[in-house]
Amino acid sequence: RATLMKVAAIQMVSCTRVADNLRAAHALLAEAAQGGAELAVLPEYFCAMGLRDTDKLALRETPGEGVVQAFLARAAQELQLWVVGGTLPMQTADPARVRNTTLVYAPSGECAARYDKIHLFRFDNGREHFDEGRVIEAGAEPVQFDLPSRSGHTWRIGLSVCYDLRFPELYRQHARAGADLLLVPSAFTHTTGQAHWELLLRARAVENLAYVLAPAQGGVHENGRQTWGHSMLVDPWGDIVNALAQGPGVVLGELDAGRVRQVRAQLPALEHRVL
Repeated sequence: RATLMKVAAIQMVSCTRVADNLRAAHALLAEAAQGGAELAVLPEYFCAMGLRDTDKLALRETPGEGVVQAFLARAAQELQLWVVGGTLPMQTADPARVRNTTLVYAPSGECAARYDKIHLFRFDNGREHFDEGRVIEAGAEPVQFDLPSRSGHTWRIGLSVCYDLRFPELYRQHARAGADLLLVPSAFTHTTGQAHWELLLRARAVENLAYVLAPAQGGVHENGRQTWGHSMLVDPWGDIVNALAQGPGVVLGELDAGRVRQVRAQLPALEHRVL
């Protein structure tokens, strides 16, 4: 038993109104806590999916203050959960740009880690056009944090966001740093998600012999955008432990540190790295 920890990926269909999204997020976090989760991860853009890219600018916060950060700190403390706040827009020196930032809160309500999304999504198939770089400034540093679970085992957790999933070198850095759980809060488009979401999540789990927990936006949003959903927990062998196709909900699953050790002992690929 000492190696087990329950986790939750929160799937949402966020609208343009922050207050409504925070209410929805709170209900889902409470459901995760009631289900026994110690860690709950919200999807990318959980606090707002704007009508246009520049809507993020009006919602930006500075470190340590703001409606969304206060909400995350309060929820973590009230529910006695580790809460990973998908992403929220954080201020930069450039008034025309924000960082797309993941914040991690401990059950004490303290902010335990910050990661700014490194890879910025651009996609144009003639029908759909996306270019995050117009409003978002890229981060530069991979970030891991340690989560001491109630069982006594400490999990090393690597942070990433959405489009980062296509860059295996980021996850390899996490593996080198000892990560046994990789988080991928996302808002994959329906088109790219249908093609590559599950494939990439399972590949990242298999190549790094680590759990992957990926909460996503999943449905048709007020702004007309359709996100793929399929939030899931994948085990270190690449098997899907639990998933939710579409709509708001909680994907619960159990991590087992013994399973990570077993898989890494049977197939010591991480020790066989040459490059």
